[in-house]
Amino acid sequence: MTDTPPDRLSTDPSSPHFDQPALERGIGIRFKGVERKDVEEYDREAGWIRVALGKKVDRHGRPLTLKLSGDVEAWFERPAADATAEDQAEG
Repeated sequence: MTDTPPDRLSTDPSSPHFDQPALERGIGIRFKGVERKDVEEYDREAGWIRVALGKKVDRHGRPLTLKLSGDVEAWFERPAADATAEDQAEG
């Protein structure tokens, strides 16, 4: 796994952009210069994020989301497990 998070990622398991290993590493998101912890989905190339709209849910029980446009930066909060094993083997 690389040190660059995917360009598009979703926390919804039914989404084609869901990636469990990436989410387990933790993804940090900075939107318009402010770090956000409430992001449900993001797309760096298109420049948008989706955030939950309070506690509102749709008829299927999924949270209603609001799409916000702007500058999106993403990073991994923890290094990859195989990268730490390689570092320990070298040292």
